[in-house]
Amino acid sequence: MPNARVIPIDGDDRGPDRRRRGGESALPVDEADVFLSPDEYGDEGVGFAERVSDALAFLRRRITGEYFVDDFGFDPELTDRVLLAPARPLYSKYFRVETRGLENVPDSGGALVVANHSGTIALDAVMTQLALLDHHPAHRHLRMLGANLVFSTPFVGELSRKAGNTLACAPDAERLLSSGELVGVWPEGYKGIGKPYSERYKLQRFGRGGFVAAALRTKTPIVPCAIVGAEEIYPIIGNSKVIARMLGVPYFPLTPTFPWLGPLGLIPMPSKWIIEFGEPIRTDDFPDGAADDPMLVFNLTDQVRENIQQTLYRLLVQRRSVFR
Repeated sequence: MPNARVIPIDGDDRGPDRRRRGGESALPVDEADVFLSPDEYGDEGVGFAERVSDALAFLRRRITGEYFVDDFGFDPELTDRVLLAPARPLYSKYFRVETRGLENVPDSGGALVVANHSGTIALDAVMTQLALLDHHPAHRHLRMLGANLVFSTPFVGELSRKAGNTLACAPDAERLLSSGELVGVWPEGYKGIGKPYSERYKLQRFGRGGFVAAALRTKTPIVPCAIVGAEEIYPIIGNSKVIARMLGVPYFPLTPTFPWLGPLGLIPMPSKWIIEFGEPIRTDDFPDGAADDPMLVFNLTDQVRENIQQTLYRLLVQRRSVFR
């Protein structure tokens, strides 16, 4: 692997004044020279020659190792240019995602985005990541907390690390929040994405409130996020527990098309999506040590859950149909 430089997440060299490897004579790295703004992807104003030049510059940096990763393995350039590129057409053309309430997500500083989880495959997490990176005024990266199965799966775990994700545990969450990162969590976990279609948009239990405790300890706001549309992409009509045990996975979904149509059954339904970010819930008003109060953590967790549930009901009423 090229000699990629590791940048501490709380280091001073994460900003535009970072320098290329090569000694004192190396020129400063200007963020505008290294990355195309997310607004420029697909912009007809960017000429063909500029696109070719930009692509060649990207390849040169990958070959020479002049790219940056943080302590968690997050590679922002690879994420922007490669990992999220296939998902952008899904976001804009296939699911036609409508994003609301982006003004409720802070432009800077730590914040915890808490969302409902659904869809059999966690495409809702990817769409939320794209909404904040491409459409938020500050183009913020969402550092998502994932289950252990994600990071123990070969190839998938490595790509997930490069995309900025990390294990859903209190130390990692608090470290990211304390360093001013935007962190995303889906507390329903497998219970959310693996629930049957008959229970769509009914939130499952939010665990023991570990995400609330992390926000309280770091005094960072909690931003509730409601996602409508993901429930319909792979409607689960059954679950083969025998196959799930054989494969060592939490569930094996049976949908109207999978596994009956083979690989064609993996094509998601083109449902209409709405992602709405609610008003942030402040945690800096709570006294020190609030995270150690089980009743307070439980009540705040229930408040976040109820906020998301009521928003889901409201969005479902507003939606004209599953596909419009």
